[in-house]
Amino acid sequence: MSARNQKGVALIMVLLAMALVVMLASGMTRQQSLRVFKAGHYLAQQQGYNIALGAEEFARRILVRDFEEDRENSLMVDSPDEFWAMNAAILPLDENGVAEVQIDDLGGRINLNDLVTTNGQVDTLTKDRLTRLFVALGITGLNVDALIDWIDSDDQTVSAYGAEDGQYLMADQPFRTANQPFVSITELRLIEGMTEEIYVALRPHVTAVPVSGIGINVNSATVPVLMSLHNELNEAQAQSIVAQREEERFEDVQDFLALSEFSGLGLKPAGLTLQTRFFEVVSRITYDNRVVNMVSTVFRNPEGEVRTVHRDTGQKNRITKEPFTFSEG
Repeated sequence: MSARNQKGVALIMVLLAMALVVMLASGMTRQQSLRVFKAGHYLAQQQGYNIALGAEEFARRILVRDFEEDRENSLMVDSPDEFWAMNAAILPLDENGVAEVQIDDLGGRINLNDLVTTNGQVDTLTKDRLTRLFVALGITGLNVDALIDWIDSDDQTVSAYGAEDGQYLMADQPFRTANQPFVSITELRLIEGMTEEIYVALRPHVTAVPVSGIGINVNSATVPVLMSLHNELNEAQAQSIVAQREEERFEDVQDFLALSEFSGLGLKPAGLTLQTRFFEVVSRITYDNRVVNMVSTVFRNPEGEVRTVHRDTGQKNRITKEPFTFSEG
């Protein structure tokens, strides 16, 4: 091979080596850019989550202050006309974002975990109320017994309308019943007979909190929940009760029971209250062009202490109330 040819081959080898180096460098640059993007996204999400925790603490302090004011006034009543229940708080962060916080009252809903008592017995009061709630909502494809079987610890159906492991293990993706109280209301989606339509209809009127026997707050009970209190109470009467409540909240359960809508029904005060123990704190944090959502379930005990029992970052579009902007001062 001539010297000229040898120089040509050497030049080609050098060019190939340079091309390989450029390709490797380009790939490394893309990978580095991707790592930087992922790290930035993770840090922004963490920052948003930490702000959401701060928003949760803000709501907890509001609930503590509400309790202290009620105690000073010697009137322990929670109702939708209170400031914390009426608005979503808007908290400006800086030029990069805003925090939205909303407190939802869970006291006006039926607690699914009241269906079975701590000694394993079916609570007939709660079962009857849920049965009437299903009627009020027009739910026909689901039976309360299926909910009871989901909670109770045995593997025997309570009736022909119940559902235990035998039914669930025959599903395309088999699973077993929980055999324990509901941890989340979303477990309803697993219940035999449940459809998305039924779930959407039922969700605003029921809850799944870990403390049983708290009762229904008559000041925040929805129209269907009010209808569930007695089988002779119709929708028009329940709406009339809500209208009277909006004019003046109930400050004594006996005043509630004395309403003309309950005349002759013999309704008892069992399972009825004026206070709420469980709340949902809904936070939506918009920061650095990213959005973080968090829904926290909090419990306020009889001494007014508020603690968080559950957090969920998978729920969106939960801010529904009129905004109230807090200034920096």
